[in-house]
Amino acid sequence: MTDATTPPADQATTPPADRATAPRADWADPHWRDAALGWVGDQLGRLGRRIVGPVEPRVRPWSLVWRVPTDAGDVWFKANNPGTRHEAALLAALARLVPGRVLDPVAVDAGRGWSLLPDGGRTLRDALGGDRSLLSRWERVLPEYADLQRTVAPRAGELLALGVPDHRPEALPDLFEALLDDEEALLLGAEDGLSVATHERLRAHRAGFADDCRRLAGTGVAPTVQHDDLHDGNVFVADDGYRFFDWGDASVAHPFGTLLVTLNSVAHTFGLPEGDPALARLRDAYLEPWSDRHDPGTLREAARLAVRVTRVSRALSWRRALQTPDPARTEYASAVPGWLQELFEPDPV
Repeated sequence: MTDATTPPADQATTPPADRATAPRADWADPHWRDAALGWVGDQLGRLGRRIVGPVEPRVRPWSLVWRVPTDAGDVWFKANNPGTRHEAALLAALARLVPGRVLDPVAVDAGRGWSLLPDGGRTLRDALGGDRSLLSRWERVLPEYADLQRTVAPRAGELLALGVPDHRPEALPDLFEALLDDEEALLLGAEDGLSVATHERLRAHRAGFADDCRRLAGTGVAPTVQHDDLHDGNVFVADDGYRFFDWGDASVAHPFGTLLVTLNSVAHTFGLPEGDPALARLRDAYLEPWSDRHDPGTLREAARLAVRVTRVSRALSWRRALQTPDPARTEYASAVPGWLQELFEPDPV
């Protein structure tokens, strides 16, 4: 959607480099709150709507979310921290590139990392309720998400220009190397951090990791947007399909890395053991759209490699999200070393 309230996604109001280094606003500052409420009110006013009650906040180190009651139903305001600020521009781009697969923003301010979204209704988590008999519903969700990725792939360069992180297989070895040098983010030697022995094991794995990335890049599957946190709480259920939301962890990457979080989440929700045939069915349902150009064996091998290297992508996403002075970040800091340690765990399928 591109109109007076939503600038084109490829015309971000602040250059990507500036967005990445800008300090996080003080979300508790009354002046910031007044400015944000004023912006929300202005965008709604252009649509003939008005705020009719107090906002309900939810604050995390990486974002602030307000539920905003209006005279025509709730809307949702989100402010991202610098590490996830690309989400606002990405939302506008996806609404243009894959209309109907994401929520059309009411408005975005890419420079400030602000977005205003309509209410999405019921999530997939609400619809499934942990009922294993409904597990097959994921077999319909994943091909729709794969279609989104395939549609966006030719425009991956545009997303990179907007500041969406570059986690393509060719980029990951250097990112992995730099992450291993970030002892603060790794909580090196701390009780809930990376042990010195594991750190050395990861350093010894650098060549093997680079080889996995090289082989993954050689599969010929084009990089595209990769949600990186696709679980049942980040999918809305609509009468005409599904809407994918909460893109703050997203990157431009090998598409199949999506399966890491999705399959782990499904296994946890439904109590599936490692290697359960249901997980293989979901993997194959997701991969099927690519079968017009690749044989099943190639796709499954690519999925195995992508799931493995995306553990580093997850660690990088968490490090970005936690680059904030918010003291609450310490509650989540172990996620960075935790995902790196997962490199030595079995693959979900």
